[in-house]
Amino acid sequence: MDKVIIFDTTLRDGEQSSGAALNIDEKLEIARQLEKLKVDVIEAGFPVASPGDLEAVRRISQEVRGPTICALAHAQPEAVDDAWEAVKLARSPRIHVFLSSSEIHISHQLKKSRSQVLMLSRDMVARAKGYLEDVEFSPMDATRTDREFLYSIIEAVINAGATTVNIPDTVGYTIPREFCDLIDGIFKNVPNISKAVVSVHCHNDLGLAVANSLASLDHGVRQIECTVNGIGERAGNASLEEIVMALRTRSDLFDYTTGVDTTQINKTSRMVSDITGMYVQPNKAIVGRNAFRHESGIHQDGILKERTTYEIMDPRDVGRTDSVLTLGKLSGRAAFKDRLKELGYPLTDQELKRAFTAFKELADKKKVIKDRDLEALVAEELRTFSETYHLEQVQVSCGDHSVPTASVKLTGPDGKVIADAALGDGPVDAVYKAINRLVGVPNELIEFSVESVTEGIDAIGEVTIRIQSGEKIYTGRGASTDIMVASAKAYINALNRLLAAMERE
Repeated sequence: MDKVIIFDTTLRDGEQSSGAALNIDEKLEIARQLEKLKVDVIEAGFPVASPGDLEAVRRISQEVRGPTICALAHAQPEAVDDAWEAVKLARSPRIHVFLSSSEIHISHQLKKSRSQVLMLSRDMVARAKGYLEDVEFSPMDATRTDREFLYSIIEAVINAGATTVNIPDTVGYTIPREFCDLIDGIFKNVPNISKAVVSVHCHNDLGLAVANSLASLDHGVRQIECTVNGIGERAGNASLEEIVMALRTRSDLFDYTTGVDTTQINKTSRMVSDITGMYVQPNKAIVGRNAFRHESGIHQDGILKERTTYEIMDPRDVGRTDSVLTLGKLSGRAAFKDRLKELGYPLTDQELKRAFTAFKELADKKKVIKDRDLEALVAEELRTFSETYHLEQVQVSCGDHSVPTASVKLTGPDGKVIADAALGDGPVDAVYKAINRLVGVPNELIEFSVESVTEGIDAIGEVTIRIQSGEKIYTGRGASTDIMVASAKAYINALNRLLAAMERE
């Protein structure tokens, strides 16, 4: 079977999702999980964009040794130089140069001639080649580019040293038969195309990113660029988990394989969702909450008799389990630790201590604790592990004939406990006003959402919020069986991220 290179751009294009900005430690945490997932290439960032992104790519290059570590650079000398500075310590480094090639981009955005674009593309690939062997080039908006001009650019950059040529459907414009015709044209009309791996990078504006990516494989493509949960600019990118599981599940049609450890898919999906604050829709293929749930009586009857009647994949193959956790308030630390390890959460002693305390508190409130409860609980504890302010207590009074009132108690950066109270238009508004009085950092709440982790009246609720300070947006998440507590935790989480960013700046 032919090997398909899985190029993960969650940390670069995925981070371009509105409100999904990541700090250095968050990028490194996701990169380590991508290494466990066994992707082939991690596009770790865009170093010239900011000193923080350069440092993030550098740390990933130093500490994540399995996959190729790639840095993106637009076709400018300083961008290529910064990319090399970021990845030069990687075990297997790559520089990815890009430049727009469509007439609409050249005339309206670049304001250059075609000859200037071709020369710049060639020269910047040559500059990157002077630093390392592995160089990728992308003619941005390739699917709307004049075919003959596209062939000329690809030939020129391969002659300059590009070892991978990526064909981006930057605005998600094309459909499968049209995209495959474009790929066929490249193989037929670029005389040196055999010297490079041909890659695709498809966006999902028309919901066809995965379809276009998969269709291209039978036409010579051997690298697919994708993101976990399909996150990315606008409507997102081709979804990594959908690409990988389609190739695995339909091996009768696709004579291709990947090196991805599919049992790590669910954990990776939840980590990316938790850290970026971007929820996975319940009916999302492979990783959605409902992907392996069966509501219809006919479906349930079929599953009980033979799982394959209504499931084309085994949930265990993607690291999922819907089993009920039999631990309770009398369970010990060893059993708790063992179950977390089975779920893919080998915590440190300090993290385990915090998580076990939270588990005991939860066990007093819920008769049945499911794996999803545990995953939410652990994610909540890890979120609060490093923080400037910590929520100690929140109390709310509200009703249809009273003014909502909230009192809040926090531990501040100096370890002292501080408290205040406030009135609000509603209970959440009162909680947030009380917290604002204590923290004193100007911001605007721009998004608030609540989701139930499991079913039932005693379910854990997860709150996700986004706050804006200046031009930047910060995401916060909190979980609890009490929605007011979860709301307060989410706000504190977002404020801690804002304060950390202010400290770095």
